[in-house]
Amino acid sequence: MSEDLLSADALPDAPHPRETRRIVGQDAAEAAFLEAYRSGRMPHAWILAGPEGVGKASFAYRAARFVLANPDPRARAVAGATTLDVHPDHPAARRILAWSHPDLLVLRRRAESEKKSVPTEISVGAARDAVAFFGSTAGEGGWRVLIVDAADELNRNSANALLKAIEEPPSNSLIFLVNHVSGRLLPTIRSRCRTLSFRPLSPAEIETALMGADPAVDPAAARRAAAVADGSVRTAIRRLDERTLNIIDSVIALLDALPTLRRSEIHAMAEAIGRREGEADFEAVMETVEDWLLRESRSRAGEGAARLAPLAEVWDKIARASRDADSLNLDRRALVLTVFADLAEAVRRSRAA
Repeated sequence: MSEDLLSADALPDAPHPRETRRIVGQDAAEAAFLEAYRSGRMPHAWILAGPEGVGKASFAYRAARFVLANPDPRARAVAGATTLDVHPDHPAARRILAWSHPDLLVLRRRAESEKKSVPTEISVGAARDAVAFFGSTAGEGGWRVLIVDAADELNRNSANALLKAIEEPPSNSLIFLVNHVSGRLLPTIRSRCRTLSFRPLSPAEIETALMGADPAVDPAAARRAAAVADGSVRTAIRRLDERTLNIIDSVIALLDALPTLRRSEIHAMAEAIGRREGEADFEAVMETVEDWLLRESRSRAGEGAARLAPLAEVWDKIARASRDADSLNLDRRALVLTVFADLAEAVRRSRAA
């Protein structure tokens, strides 16, 4: 399996989830999984649910290491375990790190050989291959583990193909579905899985995770990035760069001024983002806008549906535009101008309702 494919959405200079040895702030999820494993009534399929970047994929690899290293849930080592830690020198840990474990499969978006870009969905062919993975005996006589990262990227056909393995699981099979938005999973899949919830992290926990992943990170930069990460380590990693943090500060100032439009500042930002080298800046702007809308909606939750409806509508519109920006090759400059105009109108309507 190609590491390039599996890391298609990995962040530069950030460890891959399979390399993460410690997960911060998700002890409850780990304890629940360990208890289920020891009980002898292990669910064969788990939905790992929560915001992006809070440790779900890292947990999937961590749990896979544990069951592949400890295939007998009645073993003394399992009975005495307080965490899912596996020594890095254990053969199972080494093979997972090297992408060479025969009993672990990762289902992700699969690039077509004639195209350079990675598609936005997991194909039905890839899902059928994953189902076939369970059709043979485990190479090492224990569990066979499938990680779907992320289940949100299954289309209806690939989800239905995967449903066969979930509905008719072979013995000693284990499926982890990394799920960022619960509404994107088929109800038939949700009803047949146990859900483990992963919560957003506090700024202090994010700061701890950043420093643990890379001790060379500047503590002041880690603290500042954690403060604007909205509970996500992944977001914090992307915001460690001083330039990105400055862009975020500028965007927040423009958003806080709404419904007043600071037109000259918005136009200057749009011009910079519209240049070829502005793609990363565009992503920072769009993420900051979505985070601001989330915070605004939460802070005004008690004001009633009529006041929140304009924010929900513009949020959905912006999220779609952000997803389509690359696939449809949209003009980033025009999109930024439109986003701020739509936001100003939504804020006016929300306050007038």
